[in-house]
Amino acid sequence: MKKTGNKLDRELPGKLIAVEGLDGSGKSTQISLLKRWLEIGQHKVFFTEWNSSPLVRRATRTGKRNKSLTPSTFALIHCTDFADRYERQILPLLHAGFIVLADRYIYTAFARDAVRGCDREWIRKIYSFARPPDLTFFFHVPLQVALNRILEGRPRLKWYEAGMDLQLSMDPYESFRIFQGRIQDEYLRMADNCKFLTVDAGNAPQLQQKLMRKVINQRINLEKYKWPVHLIPPDRSHLYHALR
Repeated sequence: MKKTGNKLDRELPGKLIAVEGLDGSGKSTQISLLKRWLEIGQHKVFFTEWNSSPLVRRATRTGKRNKSLTPSTFALIHCTDFADRYERQILPLLHAGFIVLADRYIYTAFARDAVRGCDREWIRKIYSFARPPDLTFFFHVPLQVALNRILEGRPRLKWYEAGMDLQLSMDPYESFRIFQGRIQDEYLRMADNCKFLTVDAGNAPQLQQKLMRKVINQRINLEKYKWPVHLIPPDRSHLYHALR
């Protein structure tokens, strides 16, 4: 353990790996592949994703339906969601020696809430309880490529998803383009300071995955996170014996 008074600087047995990037950057696909790779290798791994806590789900749904969420209430709802998952899932499993994979982390809030007009210092302050990831992969993709990927599968954009609350344009698709462009700018603004590991999301998916695995093997001793043979979860035991 590091000798420091800041509890966020204390080393924990587990490792936290996060992915960030625009909608359509391919980050969710890549972290799912990473999770499967670690599971097959019989590593202790847990997955969590943005805006998935049941604690605020009803309030979020109601606010979005009524279009009544202001930038600050939007920010606080997402922070509450994150705090619940952090205290109930992320932190306990890091203490238990798991590799925790996060599909979006606090940097999503830093980017989106800043674009919605919230003060950057205030945003960071309300998330100050959260420790930074051990590795953060930022999937950098040209804006138009990300937009094309999203719009191919979305016949209709949702109000807040398109940034319509910001009155950027009366056209939801144009609003979405402007909104995502500003989010991309925020990510690039924080990339160096937050030590993002940039992945070229325009590359073939298999190359992106190969890069992630290489970085993880270089920076994390994965042998430390393997299940003892007698504790391999029942749903994965057949994979272990198949790989022997």
